[in-house]
Amino acid sequence: MAAVVVFFAFATLFWAGYEQAGSTLNLFADRYVDLTLFGLKLYASWFVSIQALFVIILAPIFAWLWVRLGSRQPSSPAKFAWALLFMGLAFLLLMPAGSVAQGGVKVSPLWLVGAYFIEELGELSLSPVGLSVVTKLAPTRVVGLMMGVWFLSNAAGNKLAGWAAGFISRMPLASLFGATAAAMLTAALVMFLLIKPVRNLMGGVH
Repeated sequence: MAAVVVFFAFATLFWAGYEQAGSTLNLFADRYVDLTLFGLKLYASWFVSIQALFVIILAPIFAWLWVRLGSRQPSSPAKFAWALLFMGLAFLLLMPAGSVAQGGVKVSPLWLVGAYFIEELGELSLSPVGLSVVTKLAPTRVVGLMMGVWFLSNAAGNKLAGWAAGFISRMPLASLFGATAAAMLTAALVMFLLIKPVRNLMGGVH
């Protein structure tokens, strides 16, 4: 159960970045992104759907990869660490876009598309893995309860994402994206350092 608590904490941090798609990044798209691409008129709300599109494209690839690697695939704690690293890199990518946009120039929508692609690499490294480890680590009699508790990490992450969105009008965009990137990359580093201790807590569950 101690391992579940660790996974819960780091998942909350991950979702705090991921769920900014509906808050900070949606506002960024609406206010600072050139909403035309190859002559096509775009809408800020469309960008959120890009995440779902990338899930559809990437999920079969990830499923094939884990099966292909078999016992050589990264452990669950390692996948969480990679997920946080991807999230940090996504916001790191947005820093120069934020800096340009702050100067009054609308930026290409491809910045957001690229960031969402990297984010989805993270989601597919964390979300299904988290659901799997909770079902394996939770005592049989409380698996249903623990699954409900697990989804609280998403709710808590949503709350943090909403809080972060409040800073979009109060601090430079590059600084806001940089702060999120720093938080995610720091969490990734800590998770990488905790891989072995967490695996020891998992009692043989990979």
